Amino acid sequence: MSFASNRRERERAERRRLILAVARELAEAEGWDAVTTRRLAERVEYSQPVLYSHFESKDAIVAAVAEEGFTELAVLLRRARTAARGRDPQRGPRAVCRAYLRFATEHPALYQAMFVMPTQLKFAGDDTPTALLAAFDAFVDALPQDTAERGARAELLWAALHGICTLSAARRVAAQGEKTHLDLLINGITPKDSRSTSSGGESNSASLSHP
Repeated sequence: MSFASNRRERERAERRRLILAVARELAEAEGWDAVTTRRLAERVEYSQPVLYSHFESKDAIVAAVAEEGFTELAVLLRRARTAARGRDPQRGPRAVCRAYLRFATEHPALYQAMFVMPTQLKFAGDDTPTALLAAFDAFVDALPQDTAERGARAELLWAALHGICTLSAARRVAAQGEKTHLDLLINGITPKDSRSTSSGGESNSASLSHP
């Protein structure tokens, strides 16, 4: 590839990053209804045709933002798990759960793009993006190696956390009940005295499903 081609690719990638950054900023400040191609074009100072050369629609922008979110979430969850290493089998799952809830609280519009708004992203399929699989694997890996049905338990854990996030955002459950919710959830998913080795410890990315 020539120097000129490399430069064009870098410029195109930078324009794409800028469009997504501005979309996220606008969504967090005013909600996704405020994110239109016209406003984005004005904010990034590109024409709408240039913007459409990167993303064919607003839905495509939301999907790209969501995929970025899954990448960031996976990193955050793995860091939380690593920092919480110890002999207590519930320590890792608890740290991952707290990190997940904090992520949803601190980035409500991003979380909405990932889990609430319709997107082109595929869950639980052969074409599931790597970023989604990595986020799910972070839940699986947080469970003790000898936990039975790790993939299924990780799905239940993720689904329950999504329910807590959604209900809390809608003010359907009290925020101060978070610790009690987590205690009950983790005790059910990873009981300290009843783990089993029947299903082995492999990560089960293929069973990924969204909450």
